[in-house]
Amino acid sequence: MNFSNTIDLHTHSIFSFDGNDSCEKLCQSAIEKGVRVLAITDHCDIDGADIDADALCSSQIKELSFLQEKYKNSLCLLKGLEIGQGIYRKELTQRILKDYSYDFILGSLHNLENMEDFYFLDYSKFDVYKLLMQYFEGLFELSEWDVSFDSLAHLTYPLRYIVAREKIDVDMSRFSEIIDAIFENLVKNKKALEINTSGLFMELSDTLPNISLVKRFKEIGGEYVTIGSDSHYADRICQGIDKGIEVAFNAGFRNITIFKNRQPMLIPIE
Repeated sequence: MNFSNTIDLHTHSIFSFDGNDSCEKLCQSAIEKGVRVLAITDHCDIDGADIDADALCSSQIKELSFLQEKYKNSLCLLKGLEIGQGIYRKELTQRILKDYSYDFILGSLHNLENMEDFYFLDYSKFDVYKLLMQYFEGLFELSEWDVSFDSLAHLTYPLRYIVAREKIDVDMSRFSEIIDAIFENLVKNKKALEINTSGLFMELSDTLPNISLVKRFKEIGGEYVTIGSDSHYADRICQGIDKGIEVAFNAGFRNITIFKNRQPMLIPIE
């Protein structure tokens, strides 16, 4: 399926530690592809020992404000941030969100407290069910903390590595209860669930989360979904976005959500 309202709310520039292209190059790529709305959501993994959140945010906000004005007639550019592990440094997270004016905040967990990113773990040394339960418990805590984010990013992030890369079978039904509780918090706090399309181009070959979980979010009362490519390269802007929108539509959603000044706005799926 092809959709006219092309929106990508999860992208990374060179302000991210693993980004590759400038914010301007991301904007230019988006314009060339006919993107309607683009959010640049650079990593702020706030629990990192070397993180200088103020240096990151002040520089990024300045650049995004300049580009918003420069491209205002051809692109709706949103000032975004992906705050990773915010629950581990709550005071700093709250101050950053108070001091810097963002349109859109993704909330995520890439690692458990005082551990490496799930990407780097040697899973032969862990009980993956215990590890995943700790992960979902962390997301539950994040979902309760309603001021810290607008959309919950890549709900099933660890499956990129546990299932796809390491080929470890996981019975996700074991986590149904806590995932429902996370969704209930999102509904109660009027937060969005992200459909992250990056997994389509990895060994997982699926969105994060998959359609069954997006449907469950809708059944529980979910109103808002955002779509993001998680692109770290300008030429991958909107990669898989049509598939992500299709997942949203088939799960029962008729609108995609964007955020301006941290407030949700519904864009019809067309």
